[in-house]
Amino acid sequence: MPLSSRTKPAAVRRSIDARFSEAGLASASRKKKAATPAHQNGQAARIERVEPEDTTHPAPVPRRAANGVEWLPIPGWDLPWLWAGFSTRKGGLSRAYCPEDSAAGELNLGLTETDDRETVLANRRLLAQAVTSDPKIPLVALRQFHSNRIVRAVRADAARSRPHKADGQITDEPGLFLAIQTADCIPVLVADRKRRVVAAFHAGWRGTVKRIVESGVGTMQLAFGSQPEDLIAAIGPGIGLCCYAVGEEVLSEFESQFSYARELFKEVFDSDPVRKKYPMLFLTQRAPGHSPIGPSLHVDLVEANRRQLLSAGLKPESIQVIGGCTQCHTDLFFSHRASHGHTGRMMAVIGIRDARKRGSVAGTQKH
Repeated sequence: MPLSSRTKPAAVRRSIDARFSEAGLASASRKKKAATPAHQNGQAARIERVEPEDTTHPAPVPRRAANGVEWLPIPGWDLPWLWAGFSTRKGGLSRAYCPEDSAAGELNLGLTETDDRETVLANRRLLAQAVTSDPKIPLVALRQFHSNRIVRAVRADAARSRPHKADGQITDEPGLFLAIQTADCIPVLVADRKRRVVAAFHAGWRGTVKRIVESGVGTMQLAFGSQPEDLIAAIGPGIGLCCYAVGEEVLSEFESQFSYARELFKEVFDSDPVRKKYPMLFLTQRAPGHSPIGPSLHVDLVEANRRQLLSAGLKPESIQVIGGCTQCHTDLFFSHRASHGHTGRMMAVIGIRDARKRGSVAGTQKH
């Protein structure tokens, strides 16, 4: 059942503020901040300039399951009732997006036009087996469309021929997987340690501007009575600040929604090794400020969604950032940008262990 709908930014802001008000909360991003000299002078805060090497981070090391699937567990999430993790592209049966010289298949989990449907469904069973030890755990996916729409998932949704159209889902029903598909966008998983409620959100830049994660935490409180201090969250692999160059229109959208918007952006200088080695080849006769050579505007979607979780009331120590830029590490992840749209999909999955099924907890425990 849908819990929110696609709306314009101003309406989104009012809707979320109303939800937090009903729940007795206040969104930190809506609180007024003391004016700085720049604000007093009517000037926008300066966006920091950084070198490319200051924005890159090593890829996380995946865990290899007995069936060959390589996936990313969440450090510290050792609750015996909880399943959760992030897939990589390694360890499946798909050949649709493999390099020509690759002998192994890949773990494409998206029902794309290029890949075979039965192969993808088999890959999904492999992921379920890797995380839970049971390949038959039903998986609930969504038709994602960069919205702030959230649905409440039930077991019957796993058998739907046409999934719900949404970008977030929550449940308190045990024995099923909530799944979010990504290939650059940011997946966010949330769990209520006290009430045993779980949620999964898909946050590209549009969903982030529409506050899908902040709205999702509010929805968990309204639907299940979750309290922010009881929540833990994990932000999975996605395109990083190092690679996510955007236009001024994206900055404008963020500035319309967040008082801290400019803190999420950096000006990143060109990292082309040829340009660095032979800078004279790239000089122009244009007047200063009119040459296309220079830093480009990049946005940090991971930090943007971490800030939303903080604004929703989660403690900093309750938020895990898994890391891994999908465009930097295409050997490990699928990337829509890096492959110009011809790519598979990864999944972030979370679920509540069915207590009646003994022995299905191995996926999130040390082994």
